[in-house]
Amino acid sequence: MVEGGHRVTPRLDIPDGPGGPPVQLWTLRPELLPTVQAMIDGPYHRSCLPAREREAARMRIAELNDCVICRDYRARSARAGGATEELYAHVSEPDAASYTERERLAIEFAERFALDHQGIDDAFLNRLRAAFSDAEVLDLSICCAAFLGLGRVLAVLGIEPFAAGEAVASPDATTA
Repeated sequence: MVEGGHRVTPRLDIPDGPGGPPVQLWTLRPELLPTVQAMIDGPYHRSCLPAREREAARMRIAELNDCVICRDYRARSARAGGATEELYAHVSEPDAASYTERERLAIEFAERFALDHQGIDDAFLNRLRAAFSDAEVLDLSICCAAFLGLGRVLAVLGIEPFAAGEAVASPDATTA
């Protein structure tokens, strides 16, 4: 069933259990859970990018994926790294907020990565490389791949929290 533009029930038969569908989904293929955990761990615990840049890119992809869980999620480590509600609120209109040049580029890269990866031409890559090291460009690319892939899985399968604001398992919980 779709309500208010969003599916209110998962598109798969998800077992009942703690954490609801966002947690119990992975019980369908527990062999793949280490892969999912690695996709989360990389951006949140191994990225060399400042949290604000990474989170600006993540949020833009969350909006484009129309993933409720991703849009609502705020990692403790990102908050500690300076991610604010203002950062999250304006990624679809970066000129309406006071983003740094690198944050604006991360948002633009995330959008292009998600919607028009073939449109990432040499001119844009040169602008990106003027602000980011090659290692940081690779890091941002890997983070965007993880955000896009996992967010699409959740959105396509209709996985949402039981109720607005329900907590989702935190990637910070694995090392905090």
